Amino acid sequence: MIPGATIHSNTSTGDTASMADPGAKKEVDIYRDTLLRYLGYANEVGESFRALVPVSVVWGSYVVATAYCTADAIDKGRKMAKNPKVEPAEKTKKVTQAVVDTFVWQGLASVAIPGFTINRLCALSLFLLRKTTNLPLPIRKWATTAVGLSAIPVIIHPIDRSVDFLLDSTLRKWLDIQHDHGN
Repeated sequence: MIPGATIHSNTSTGDTASMADPGAKKEVDIYRDTLLRYLGYANEVGESFRALVPVSVVWGSYVVATAYCTADAIDKGRKMAKNPKVEPAEKTKKVTQAVVDTFVWQGLASVAIPGFTINRLCALSLFLLRKTTNLPLPIRKWATTAVGLSAIPVIIHPIDRSVDFLLDSTLRKWLDIQHDHGN
């Protein structure tokens, strides 16, 4: 398991074994507990390199991150569909809730908000380096990329918690989704 890789524990998919029995062996979630998780950060890396690569590479990084989010949402829907604890009459509703909750959460916390944040941080750093230094353009671009890459681990957890708060206050209330943040 990757330390700190589980970004949100979803009881809406029926993952309650760890809450009921802390000693119980938890099923590995390949989208959150393995190296596959890092595909969700592809767009932040792409935004960090925006000053150095063609824009098509940046857009490609968004395709990778969005595909990761979609695959995770589908996986959570399939797990809910296979969950024997879910009443047959409630299955469609619960599957839909799991897919929507996961996709919206991932879309905001893994793609939209961090992509925007890194984009603006890199644009600001490139602007400030241009205005305040006499460094050659290639050095400014590499420095901007370093700033973007180094910001990724700093922004992840605050964004995750903010998206949890936002969804707990809106979507999860509207859709009556019970959710555990792994606390």
